[in-house]
Amino acid sequence: MSLSLPFTKGHGTENDFVLVADPSGAREIDAADVARICERRAGIGGDGLIRVVRSEHVPEAADLLAGHPDAEWFMDYRNADGSIAEMCGNGVRVFAEYLFREGYLDEERLAGEAGVPLATRGGIKWVRRRPDGWWAVDMGEWDVPGGSAALERGHDAEVHVEGSDVSHPALSLDLGNPHTVVMLTEDESLEELDLTRAPVVEPQPPHGTNVEILTALEPDSRDGATIGRLRMRVHERGVGETRSCGTGACAAAAAAALWAGPQAPARWLIDVPGGQVEVRLGPGLKVELSGPAELVADGVIRLR
Repeated sequence: MSLSLPFTKGHGTENDFVLVADPSGAREIDAADVARICERRAGIGGDGLIRVVRSEHVPEAADLLAGHPDAEWFMDYRNADGSIAEMCGNGVRVFAEYLFREGYLDEERLAGEAGVPLATRGGIKWVRRRPDGWWAVDMGEWDVPGGSAALERGHDAEVHVEGSDVSHPALSLDLGNPHTVVMLTEDESLEELDLTRAPVVEPQPPHGTNVEILTALEPDSRDGATIGRLRMRVHERGVGETRSCGTGACAAAAAAALWAGPQAPARWLIDVPGGQVEVRLGPGLKVELSGPAELVADGVIRLR
């Protein structure tokens, strides 16, 4: 029996996703279906799939709804291989853009300082639409799983990437999903690294990790404030190298600020292969991610 599935294709700085509308929670999309849909030659192609579902139909959202009953929509995000992921910073912007286009979000609240709450496996994320059309997402608080020992050393892992002759010290961060961040030295080339294979991380996190590899750029100065600048490539667990990673950009800025010390800027511009995103750190451990989101196509895929 043939199954036809309507979809929308979107991306945030070329981190691309297939969105499937399922407001009533009636669709069953298993891991094999996700992998087929996201396959770039035999399917639609994407770094992941987002099921758009009302939170009330998602058992995992019950606790979130208890604290935020107005978080009507849940982002059910799957990696391209079908595995479940906690969060995706670029994905949540594309998710918000879809809800906005379909008229599901309150425009007045979106323009306000707090924005609108959206439910994810990584918790509630507040989104607002900036006047320039970019989406700003309150990503909550980041954390250093290695604690004070990792902070004191500046690293708690080692990463080996194909194309480099040495292993690099790295810092683990949690943004609702796991990240391991590496800063290259000035004489190392980000472009020459081979991310077709997953970097080797020691010790290996139990649930895998996204690996962000950075080079520092000359900072900017605007309105009397310093803006940090980084260039980043990323290998995402369950996907491979992607053109961008929103939570990865947040992890990159947080790690760079920790390494830079107390005088580090609060605002960072992150250049990724798919464009640029902005990260604001603070107050405390809070982090906000801003960037574009675009819906590029609507269609129907036949699964069987």
